[in-house]
Amino acid sequence: MNVIYSSKHFWILSYPEQQGFELFDKYHLRTLFLDGASAQNFRHAMEEIPESQRNEEEFDAWLDGLCDENAQPIVFH
Repeated sequence: MNVIYSSKHFWILSYPEQQGFELFDKYHLRTLFLDGASAQNFRHAMEEIPESQRNEEEFDAWLDGLCDENAQPIVFH
């Protein structure tokens, strides 16, 4: 596991062996795991945004939109 992005509201974790990504929403305590075609599409979308143009607020808003319908709540036991 590698942390490839960290902001006030999100972490993006990369799982190279599974060729997947996990979007971890720190603010809403939810997570979304992407693998297969979803992970490839996510990687491609990220590569199209130049690092110099990755405004944290806009990037986090994009991640929030990805998580809105598909993320699972994090449950503490």
